[in-house]
Amino acid sequence: MKIGAPKEIFEGENRVAMTPESAVQLIKLGHACVIETGAGAKAGFSDAVYQAAGVEVVPSAAALYETADVVVKVRGPEADEARLLRSGQTLISFFWPAQNPDLLAQVAAQGATVVAMDMVPRISRAQKMDALSSMANIAGYRAVIEAGNNFGRFFTGQVTAAGKVPPAKVLIVGAGVAGLAAIGTSVSLGAIVNAFDVRPEVAEQIESMGASFVFLEFEEKQDGAATGGYAAPSSPEFREKQLAKFRELAPEMDIVITTALIPGRPAPKLWTEDMVAMMKPGSVIVDLAAERGGNCDLTVPDQKIVTENGVTVVGYTDFPSRMAAQASTLYSNNIRHMLADLTPKKDGVIAHNMEDDVIRGATVAHAGAVTYPPPPPKVAAIAAAKPKEKVKELTPEERRAQETAAFKAQTKQQVTLLAIGGALILAAGLVTPPSFMQHFIVFVLSVFIGFQVIWNVSHSLHTPLMAVTNAISSIVILGALIQIGSSSLLITLLAALGVLMCAVNIFGGFLVTRRMLAMFQKS
Repeated sequence: MKIGAPKEIFEGENRVAMTPESAVQLIKLGHACVIETGAGAKAGFSDAVYQAAGVEVVPSAAALYETADVVVKVRGPEADEARLLRSGQTLISFFWPAQNPDLLAQVAAQGATVVAMDMVPRISRAQKMDALSSMANIAGYRAVIEAGNNFGRFFTGQVTAAGKVPPAKVLIVGAGVAGLAAIGTSVSLGAIVNAFDVRPEVAEQIESMGASFVFLEFEEKQDGAATGGYAAPSSPEFREKQLAKFRELAPEMDIVITTALIPGRPAPKLWTEDMVAMMKPGSVIVDLAAERGGNCDLTVPDQKIVTENGVTVVGYTDFPSRMAAQASTLYSNNIRHMLADLTPKKDGVIAHNMEDDVIRGATVAHAGAVTYPPPPPKVAAIAAAKPKEKVKELTPEERRAQETAAFKAQTKQQVTLLAIGGALILAAGLVTPPSFMQHFIVFVLSVFIGFQVIWNVSHSLHTPLMAVTNAISSIVILGALIQIGSSSLLITLLAALGVLMCAVNIFGGFLVTRRMLAMFQKS
């Protein structure tokens, strides 16, 4: 089969669906690759580089559609491009079938097969083809860069001779792939980051990345598996509670990045005009949902505006395209993995298996019929984690009773162990020579003293790993110090060698730990 990538005609689109690297991998699957001249120029890939990778370069889109069996694109086809599709041809691109029913019906009537990359089901096996996540990851990162470009201060706090600079306060609304990428970038730049999501199970992910999760005193259960890992529409009561919380946070935030989207629906309005009016002059709002109407009331798609109170609202819809080379590389890899599943025998022949969850879910037109919406996948998305149960606050009486019971249990355990240990020592004393007992007592004392000396050093001074190894070394060194006065020359030499090696290990452990901690200290 010939896989062809035309030049994107959408204004401002700089990505390309096939890179020279992905073309090499497609050729290994048994396919031939074709590209329209200049298709990769805006992403930094010249025609010469494609030719060196074994890709045929054709002079026009018409020539490419005529020769290619599979057309791969980034944006869905425009009306003129859709007319070039023929019966039996396969199109792989973003398509948004729910928003483009007329275009979908037209392509299906022409007999073409459409694999929509935005419809790839979110199951574990399909992660390598999840183009939405690939592009959202780039968009989340780029959103922070755009926010910093329009923000008049540092992200991180600084104390300098010229004065103190407070860290920026950032709020991320929505903790999907884009939101988590924005959180990671903001935290790495030194900002104080807060994040909100309607799915309580993502709180642990947010906090693990160094941000604070914004909790609402309102429980709204939502099945993440049923929604394919996406957020579902919220109830009116939850929405009002949510907006009230945002109004409380608005005056404090320097940067707000909104990422909330619901599949097949306009973007929910979460940052209202009155919230923008509450923000400080110089604050920045970056709306990643601008292409679907925006989460902010004042968002203008593809534009950056400054409000009367000096708040900048960024509504760009081309964040991945602003990093065209990186975005093209990731997207073309998603396409390549999709084609690998469509070519299971690696013989260059497309086998469109409609029994496969991933292929069926992504296919929106096939064999002259519209196949959207797909049936639910046989393998559900990863189920949502159950929220942790709230720990009941104990009364003083209950706490004292609990502590007393624990003390009694520990005392009983210690007495039992001492009794067993005493019995074993007594038995050993009856059946072993006196010299063994002398050495055994030295060993026991070394273990006890060495363990107590090193183990009780605070872990803030050294790592837990160093604590264990130093405790072992201290046991050995105490035993060696006792044996160093032995009448035997061999024992004395071995004891001195043990003291030397253990001393190196103990002091070296602390030195290495100090250097490790210094690496993480902020200057």
